Amino acid sequence: MIEARILIGTTPGPELGPGEPEFAPGPTPEARRRRILIGLVVTALVLSGGGRVAARFVKSPGEKAAAAKAPASSVISAVVERRVLTDTVVLRGTVTAGQTVTVAPQVSVGGGKDGGGATKPVVTGVRVKAGDVLKAGQVLLEVSGRPVFVLPGELPVYRDLRPGGEGRDVEQLQVALKGLGYKVGTDKAGTYGAGTKAAVAAFYKATGYDAPAAGGDDAIKAAEERVTGAERALAQARDGAKAGGATSPPASGAADASKAAAQQVRYASEDLTKAKNALTELKAKSGAMLPAAEVVFLSRFPARVDAVQAVVGGEVKDKALTVSAGDLVVKGWLAPHEKGLVRPGLKVKILSELSGIEAAGEVRSIADAPAAANEEGAAQGAGGASAPMSAGGRGYAMIVVPAAALDPKLAGQDVRLTVEAASSGGPVLVVPVSAVSAGADGRTVVTVLDQGGAQRRVEIRPGTSGDGYVEVAPVGGGALDAADRVVVGAARKDAAPGAVGARP
Repeated sequence: MIEARILIGTTPGPELGPGEPEFAPGPTPEARRRRILIGLVVTALVLSGGGRVAARFVKSPGEKAAAAKAPASSVISAVVERRVLTDTVVLRGTVTAGQTVTVAPQVSVGGGKDGGGATKPVVTGVRVKAGDVLKAGQVLLEVSGRPVFVLPGELPVYRDLRPGGEGRDVEQLQVALKGLGYKVGTDKAGTYGAGTKAAVAAFYKATGYDAPAAGGDDAIKAAEERVTGAERALAQARDGAKAGGATSPPASGAADASKAAAQQVRYASEDLTKAKNALTELKAKSGAMLPAAEVVFLSRFPARVDAVQAVVGGEVKDKALTVSAGDLVVKGWLAPHEKGLVRPGLKVKILSELSGIEAAGEVRSIADAPAAANEEGAAQGAGGASAPMSAGGRGYAMIVVPAAALDPKLAGQDVRLTVEAASSGGPVLVVPVSAVSAGADGRTVVTVLDQGGAQRRVEIRPGTSGDGYVEVAPVGGGALDAADRVVVGAARKDAAPGAVGARP
């Protein structure tokens, strides 16, 4: 309630003279009417002002609903472009050699004065350190007094190479020995004969060790004794035959005695031949050999020592050292959802953030089955690339071969791999993925914003997508060209510049 107090002045009466009473006559009727009129006007003015003030705080339901509406919005548009569009897969990889071998030697089974008698593999010497460059024939370490050296060859060692043996691995050994200057004589390729045996013995001697011997002296001595016994038996048979069959039964005729004596000679001769053949074969299979525990074959030289775990005096367990050979490649791990996007032959960009070196390459191979990501193969997505899998996850090993030889200093480095998984093949019309929508009629469309602000829908056929864009081709007679603008969203008019939802 608004209360207004109005003080209505009176017309002053005549000034009182001295001695006159302080009493003035009441207002005249005309003055009273004037006072009433002035009061009514003032009251109306007061009531009108109060109503305006109240109207500022009191709103109708309709006014409240209007005030609750979202502010008006405008559209966000993007330019239609014409360019080559590629889809990419980004992952981490580790630069490594084409071949990596873990050396875990066991006790040599050969003889020789340097070996034999050992019951467990103990490291008695380490001849290399991490980072060393290796050459063919070099000794890596010594285990239980026996050497472990490297030779060139693609085929990994899987058995002892002994005199008399045959196979591709024997031929590989012969080629390696020839490369080091040791001739194998007249031995056929792939046959471990006397020439190969002599070459192996000479190689071991040059490294400062005696070659292990296959067969053993005891076996040869026993075979020699059998030959001697067979020779004596033959001599006795011949003596008997000369005596005219004196050993034959008395009742036998001369012809039968002669026949029996001849048969004894034949049997003794056959036994001697067998004994001599056995001795020859045994000798052919004895002599200098190459135990599997004493050699590592590497595909390319020079090779490198990646890590050394062996310690002199320690027992060899899981591994003694790790060596690598061949040209540098990059090994990465694809997450299961990425495997379908990548295939052998795709182009790859290799980037070392550490050194700034960039190189081109291509995908050589992708594993068919997933495997647990290990420390060397599963990088955790540094440098902006998403991690291919969570720690301890499983992925598909991918090998990337550089177009040109990588700088050797990249060995062991973590690098970024960008695989071009798909390409439009040439310049095509592209729009942001957010500009494409599907209508209730099942058509895929974009909304084109004309210069006057009018909007029109154009049906399109989407193609290759990548980097937030999608290839589009108008269908059904719709018009869409480069430099057109398409609607990608809406912006609030009252949004501050740079804020989410603000007009760009």
